[in-house]
Amino acid sequence: MIFISDKAVEKVKQLRAESSIGEDYFLRVGVVGGGCSGLSYKLDFDNELQPKDQLFEDKGVKLVTDLKSFLYLCDTTLDFSDGLNGKGFHFINPNASRSCGCGESFSV
Repeated sequence: MIFISDKAVEKVKQLRAESSIGEDYFLRVGVVGGGCSGLSYKLDFDNELQPKDQLFEDKGVKLVTDLKSFLYLCDTTLDFSDGLNGKGFHFINPNASRSCGCGESFSV
């Protein structure tokens, strides 16, 4: 399963409202090669399910990932920070053995 924090839910709702994104769109979470640690997170709104997509719902937000990315994202929580150390979405991933200083890439 992929989880989402309360703060991230609030931000997703705000982004939907500001961009007029309908409820038929879900949050697509993925992992792609790249970044200083080897793998990077990808996050976007989407409304087209692919055949091997994994669909989860947490706190009323639908989260979708492809099967390959799910192997890296199992039990990960999507969070949002608006503090002094940086503003934006970040991932709390128990599968990551190390991550870069900015938190945008990781390795397993």
